[in-house]
Amino acid sequence: MIDTKRVIEIAERELEGTDMFVVECKASPMGEIELLIDSDTAVKLEDCAALNRAIEAELDRDVEDYALMVASAGIGSELKLLRQYRKILGSSVEVLLKDGIKILAKLDDANDEGIAISYEEKQAVEGKKRKVTVEVTKEYKWEEIKYVKEYLDFK
Repeated sequence: MIDTKRVIEIAERELEGTDMFVVECKASPMGEIELLIDSDTAVKLEDCAALNRAIEAELDRDVEDYALMVASAGIGSELKLLRQYRKILGSSVEVLLKDGIKILAKLDDANDEGIAISYEEKQAVEGKKRKVTVEVTKEYKWEEIKYVKEYLDFK
């Protein structure tokens, strides 16, 4: 099986000097390698194709057969790196907590400890008969979070 660390090293060397970066690299026992990259701006199809060719040029198919796929970590995929979180500050996200609670919110901050999000919630207020919509801001530690994804609302 091809070493994913080698694929990551090649990719990082090729991406040096650009705003693109490696998010994740997975390899299956069948020799299928999936390399996900992201960018502070945008990843173009040409970028993925060029990186694919550069990696294939350094790997030897005679030694080991493999299938390489270089793709962009698209919208709707789980965020893996702090750099990805910082790129979408102020955007809508879907947060799934480890206790099963799913929250749609705005990403306010992301740091080494966790994230801060804000969302509207109806709450009972003393002296009012009906619940009132209030802005809630909460912080969650990384240990509490199962995943965070960028959320697009098509309404």
